[in-house]
Amino acid sequence: MADSEGYSRSTEDYLKAIYKLESRGGAAQTSAIAEMLEVAPPSVSGMVKRLSESGLVEHVPYRGVQLTPAGRQAALRMIRRHRIIETYLIERLQYDWDTVHDEAERLEHAVSDELIQRMAHALGNPEYDPHGAPIPTADGRVEEPDCTPMTEIPLSTPAELRMVSDHDAERLRFLASLGLKPGVRFVVSARQPFNGPLTIRIINGESREQVIGFELAKALACRVT
Repeated sequence: MADSEGYSRSTEDYLKAIYKLESRGGAAQTSAIAEMLEVAPPSVSGMVKRLSESGLVEHVPYRGVQLTPAGRQAALRMIRRHRIIETYLIERLQYDWDTVHDEAERLEHAVSDELIQRMAHALGNPEYDPHGAPIPTADGRVEEPDCTPMTEIPLSTPAELRMVSDHDAERLRFLASLGLKPGVRFVVSARQPFNGPLTIRIINGESREQVIGFELAKALACRVT
């Protein structure tokens, strides 16, 4: 199945995955692409070859894969679709934030750019989705926030939870149960050694403390306020 730009769903999924891996630093390794898309490494090698032949990626042996300008534009187009759909489902159709990722994954390949524009307009052209991720503009611009893992926030320093991944529904439900969503302000009041848990004090409204495991805290993108 191909969309109005002529790209197959598989191509769009690969471009999104490569963009996300690049955003974490440098080129995307084929092993990381395989893990993210849950496919076999040989399948990734074949697809990367086709994407390279189409002018969407550059593959440097032993270094990894990088998007070309055309590939980046296509990836941002799909990411915009995904995040607008998630926002619309939550704000207008009362979906929970832990249920929208899979719905958006299905819908993003089927809707038209016109529908996405109308949805964005109806929402007031939001800059961020409900998980705190920036929404690319219609012309393919995006400003990735400068964030720090919660594990690296200095003790007793006011900070804000900025962004969480939308991929793990169970984790999202747990964070919601703790009152931890983008925009919540906190301070790290204690940090146990040897990758032990953190104690944070939430300072939005009624002050309260929560204990957060190290691995979870490491996955929470924050910024000092």
